[in-house]
Amino acid sequence: MAGQRKASRYVVPVAVAGVAAATIGLVPALAASGDPDLPDITAQQLIEKIAASDTQTLSGTFRISTDLGLPSFAGLIPSAPGGSGSGSADPSERLTQLVSGSHTLRVAADGPDRQKLTLLDGSDEYSLVHNGDDLWAYDSKSNEVFHEKGANGGHGKGGEHDEKLPATPKELADEVLKAAGDTTSITVGGTAKVAGRDAYQLVIKPKQSGSTVESVKIAVDASTGTPLKFTLDSVSGGKPVVDAGFTKVDFAKPAAGTFDFKAPKGAKVTEGAADEAGKDAEEEFGKDFGKGGLGGLFGGLEEGGKGGPNIIGEGWTTIAQLDTGAPAPKTGEAPKEVQGFLDALGDKVSGKFGSGTVFKTKIVNALMTDDGKVYVGAVTPDALVNAANSAK
Repeated sequence: MAGQRKASRYVVPVAVAGVAAATIGLVPALAASGDPDLPDITAQQLIEKIAASDTQTLSGTFRISTDLGLPSFAGLIPSAPGGSGSGSADPSERLTQLVSGSHTLRVAADGPDRQKLTLLDGSDEYSLVHNGDDLWAYDSKSNEVFHEKGANGGHGKGGEHDEKLPATPKELADEVLKAAGDTTSITVGGTAKVAGRDAYQLVIKPKQSGSTVESVKIAVDASTGTPLKFTLDSVSGGKPVVDAGFTKVDFAKPAAGTFDFKAPKGAKVTEGAADEAGKDAEEEFGKDFGKGGLGGLFGGLEEGGKGGPNIIGEGWTTIAQLDTGAPAPKTGEAPKEVQGFLDALGDKVSGKFGSGTVFKTKIVNALMTDDGKVYVGAVTPDALVNAANSAK
């Protein structure tokens, strides 16, 4: 639904979602007595429990951390963490900071029409409030307000529900489970205490070699079936790529006044172009985190369409091959700051295909050959080189 997608694009970072795509450093609230003693459950039963869960109301504290293994963006992107920043309350600018580092948020939800997210940054707060037809964002540091009308337009009319962005740990989990197949191992990896709640641990791993994904772990509330924590680990080790979950959670209905908002006196109020600029931003964001977002990461890439990628392999080792039709740019001609970033990110490689550069992260890698072909996937650099050699 158009309005549901519009509202949910701002809720994605609560999870990631969302959501998720995003967001390593999160330590769950473990009981002093150790992991809880829960009745045995099979992986199939736990998956069914997740599918049957329908949590509509909650409030609590959420922690999201992301570590893609990238060199610092500071100074390269003004709105990125460490950059200059604009101080704007516009969510499309402010929420980009959640794609790296660790962040604490307070969240509340009362069905699809009312949600609130508050990003805590020391004594400063950035809040998003979705209440019916209105979306409000407030930055306490700059005393600026962003307002968008029509945040729930079209809700309940059907048509685009499947394109909603992942906005909760449940939707992140659903994306992974939907993409799982014969190439995937799914088991129950014991129990845990998360946010003071008894939970089962669902562990998802590739059966194939060559994937950069070590595992996906989903902590599932034993009572409600609601995913409480989502962790994506890389074969490279170290901190998780994404660690997103609750440190406190209450499934009671939040007070109605939680979702009220009135612009503070003297605040600068900016009205968003909901039907034009907002739609464009939503579509751009959706290319990465929307329909097939996590599914794309775990082998859900689709082949076809003019200029579409050629798909190599399947499951967790899927590689998308694209031909740009032009030689790769000479990175040596880039500005000094950008060149340093590219040097830290890329390695020169060669093979039967010729030569090129592998640009690495902890989860998604890309090979750009000198003749303009691109190979990308959640696979190791060696797998990309082998794919390029086989394609010649």
